[in-house]
Amino acid sequence: MLTRGDDYPIHQTPEPIAYAGSDRNFYDRYFFNAYSPDGARFVAVAFGVYPALNVADAHVSVLEGEVQRCLHASRILNLERMDLSVGPIRIEVLEPLQRLKVTVEKAEGIACELVFEGRAFPIEEPRFVKRNGPRLFMDYTRLTQNCFVSGWVEVDGERWDASGWLGTRDRSWGIRPVGAPDPQPTPGGQIPGFFWQWTPVNFDDRSVFFHVNADPNGKPWNTRAVVLPDGAGPEGGEHAEGAAMDVTLRQGLRHAERGTLRIPLASGEATVSFEPLATFLMRGIGYGGEWRHGALQGELRVAREDIDVGAADMAAMENLHIQAISKAVLSAPGEPERQGVGVFEQLILGPYKPYGL
Repeated sequence: MLTRGDDYPIHQTPEPIAYAGSDRNFYDRYFFNAYSPDGARFVAVAFGVYPALNVADAHVSVLEGEVQRCLHASRILNLERMDLSVGPIRIEVLEPLQRLKVTVEKAEGIACELVFEGRAFPIEEPRFVKRNGPRLFMDYTRLTQNCFVSGWVEVDGERWDASGWLGTRDRSWGIRPVGAPDPQPTPGGQIPGFFWQWTPVNFDDRSVFFHVNADPNGKPWNTRAVVLPDGAGPEGGEHAEGAAMDVTLRQGLRHAERGTLRIPLASGEATVSFEPLATFLMRGIGYGGEWRHGALQGELRVAREDIDVGAADMAAMENLHIQAISKAVLSAPGEPERQGVGVFEQLILGPYKPYGL
């Protein structure tokens, strides 16, 4: 089947763009977050297409205080991957790898118009490849870019000016579990545990990125830390493989009360301390729950969901995956301390011996 994408020189296989190999779990996703400089207001957006499932979905979630207001939208993809809209939610690529725009036409009391402009060339995280027994669990690439944000957000008639906000966007594509789970489990293919931390942080003249996937014994199988000055190009910044996060968990929970990231650099060790200010539940943008990514919702479905974060059981499975909006302090050898703000994304499933879980 020919689609609009076939008129662009972007083919990766002999087949039309509509077809993305043979794995039903192939996906292609945009993610954005934006926050006020004090971290008091936070917006996140997810937009994904699932070619083998023939589904596209999009989610916007706004956090202020302890209430998370979410707008979910899902439609049949009809194999057309160049249509970056689902109901009222639309993505526009204004300048590839530099400027993107998110527009939400007012629906269920939520609307926004946000432009994300990269502070430097995006970083390419190491390719994520993980098998569980004989099954390919994930195989994907992600680019990540911290951004200056402009525009506005409106919730229930109250409009916020987002000029001067900061944030992060990413693009990832490949294979990870999406849509309905497979009905037949594979012997030897069960997940023993999953540990994930991701911390893009904005400072005055630079960004700091860190992520780690580790096994239940604490051995990283994918990790990287990057210190990236504003305006850096594709080869810019300092990249470190041996960074590590020291964490104190909240009592009885799998979320950090505070953390310190240690990054080995050529000039010595840099540290970033994290002080979480607020908790954003990732299920509000499709990471689990009824509106999980790739779920078939029909020809077109749009709905609002309000989440009382303050009343949520943070030990429940649906609430383990979070982004903690955090104050951060960067200490680098020979430089004054820098104050910043960013997110500390966390997901710990199953045992994790370094934390006594």
